Amino acid sequence: MTNSAKNDTNKPGLKIKLEDEMRKAFELTLYFGTWFCAIAFIAATALEERPIPLTIFGFAFIKAGLSAKFMLIAQAAYPIKVNKKNGIVGSLFVESIVYIIVIIALNFIEAGVDGLIHGKEFIPSMAAFGSGDPLRVLAMSIVYWLIVWPYLIFVGFNKVVGNTETLAVLFGSKK
Repeated sequence: MTNSAKNDTNKPGLKIKLEDEMRKAFELTLYFGTWFCAIAFIAATALEERPIPLTIFGFAFIKAGLSAKFMLIAQAAYPIKVNKKNGIVGSLFVESIVYIIVIIALNFIEAGVDGLIHGKEFIPSMAAFGSGDPLRVLAMSIVYWLIVWPYLIFVGFNKVVGNTETLAVLFGSKK
C-alpha cells in the first residue's frame, strides 16, 4: 500500500474522531452552560441586580466552553473506566475527584493567564482565583463536582450499556 493510500484510509477515521470530539465539546458546553447560567441567574437575583445584565449569561457560556475543554483534557489524560464489579458509582467516584482537581488546577492557570492578558503578574493573578479565599475555592469545587458527577454517571452508564440502550432508557424506545 502506498503512503497516499494509507493517508486516505486514515483521513476518514481522523475526521470522524475530530467530529466526535467537537460534538462532545459542544454537548458538554451546553450542559455546563445550562448550569452556569442558572448559577449566574441565582447570583444576580441574590444581589438584587435590576435589570439583570444579559452579559452574565454570555460569560457563563464562555466559562462553560473552557470547563468543557478542561473536562475533555482530564478525560484524555485519565480516561473513564467502569468496573462492573464495583458498579458505575464505585468505579467513577475517585475519577470524579481527579477530574475536579484537574478542572480547579486549570482554572487557577486560567486566572493567571487572564491576569497576564490584563497586564497583571501571573502568580498573584492565580492566587486571586476564588477571590483568594480557600473556602470559596472549596465551595466552587463542591459545586463543580455536583455538576460533573451526573455527567460522569451518564457517560459511565453509556459505556456499560451502549448509546442506543442509554437513549432508550432516558427517552423511551423507538420500537
